[in-house]
Amino acid sequence: MNGIKKTIENTVLDPQFADLFAIVKGARNGFTYGAKIRFPHALVMVFLFRSGTLREKLQIILKATFQHARNLATFATVYKAMMLCLRNTSTEGKESSSHTFLAGLVGGYMVFGRGIQSSVNQQIVIYVFARVVLALARLSVQKDGSIPPEFRERVTNNAWPVFAALSWASVMWLYRWHPETVQPSLRSSMKYMYDLVHLTHWPLHGVES
Repeated sequence: MNGIKKTIENTVLDPQFADLFAIVKGARNGFTYGAKIRFPHALVMVFLFRSGTLREKLQIILKATFQHARNLATFATVYKAMMLCLRNTSTEGKESSSHTFLAGLVGGYMVFGRGIQSSVNQQIVIYVFARVVLALARLSVQKDGSIPPEFRERVTNNAWPVFAALSWASVMWLYRWHPETVQPSLRSSMKYMYDLVHLTHWPLHGVES
């Protein structure tokens, strides 16, 4: 028994298998993180705003949690595997900036871009997109000498207020005049906050997670 444990330990710690185990650990960490993020969110949203039996609610929670965890695990696997392949086939034999973009492109298409998309997938992609926009905005005003300091300071101080105001102005306009274009869960939440207040009762159901 000790011999088997020693063999497994030596295999795991062997540098020649480090990249392969990194893929496995990436999948594990992606699944764990996805479950931790989605489960409490789904639990709150379903029990507060969904109707149905306890069994039905639990099924919805577990389905959303598994889908979120599975997709992050799958993306991590594809991304790490692509990075390994690109690095090993590179003429320089090392990682380049294009590798991360290509690996993310392939993983994003395979996991989040194909077929009919669930609300879970849409939420993940929209979350990532929002963070990308903010990161690119910060990158555009970095101190590289290409932007005058006065202009950079003005952009840095005013970009977020303008972004926040335009975001809320746009979503309220869209919801009021083109509600069919708004993502269903957001549309349902906005209906609960802004339209149902005109009714004579206060329903708690009807908001989708």
